[in-house]
Amino acid sequence: MKHIGWIASGAAAVLVAAGAITYAVADGDDSGLAAPAADSADAGFARDMAVHHQQAVEMSYIVRDRTDDEEVRRLAYDIAQTQANQRGMMIGWLDLWGLPKVSSDKPMAWMGMGDMASGEDGALMPGMATNAEMEKLNTLDGKQAEIFFLQLMTDHHKGGIHMAEGCVAKCTVGVEKKLAQGMVNGQESEITLMTGMLKERGAAPRSSAGESGDASTDEPSPSASTSASTEEHEGH
Repeated sequence: MKHIGWIASGAAAVLVAAGAITYAVADGDDSGLAAPAADSADAGFARDMAVHHQQAVEMSYIVRDRTDDEEVRRLAYDIAQTQANQRGMMIGWLDLWGLPKVSSDKPMAWMGMGDMASGEDGALMPGMATNAEMEKLNTLDGKQAEIFFLQLMTDHHKGGIHMAEGCVAKCTVGVEKKLAQGMVNGQESEITLMTGMLKERGAAPRSSAGESGDASTDEPSPSASTSASTEEHEGH
């Protein structure tokens, strides 16, 4: 029941955003007038990032039910609203372009990186949590849920930034490139915020081993090295 009002407000926001972005495409942005090809970076990014965003929304819903901490709940709400909005835009573009929302191509193929993610246990793209990690988040409460959520979402944002940077470099539709750059800017800022929130809780972003899913059955890792996380982010 907690989700009903939140979902309704999110759906309304998506409708408003979809209308605004449709207007933007038709209002003087020549790069947005011609529909891209089904195998283009524009279409691939829209499809893949819609899937990537959906997990972030689900993750945010979970943690809001697992903690009473207002700071974490507010962040989760903001992430869910933002990414649901953006997901609505991307699905709307695919509809406007008359392109399918699914593809037989591997995730990230539009970046020339179709073999980058193993897809093991539901982690279809870089930064995505495994099914086991999502299930584990749904069993934790309080501080443990907060730490694990912040670690998972930091990983998720790093993967999302990598994909968005790919669209900035390869996409041709102007409004989509602008959206992708906005994702980079916004998620980099949220990574900084989440790193601080983890530090306040005696924790840090996960090491590369944890991010790969190898430590998905371990407890949230307060001793994970912040410097290791920074090095991995720079490697993307």
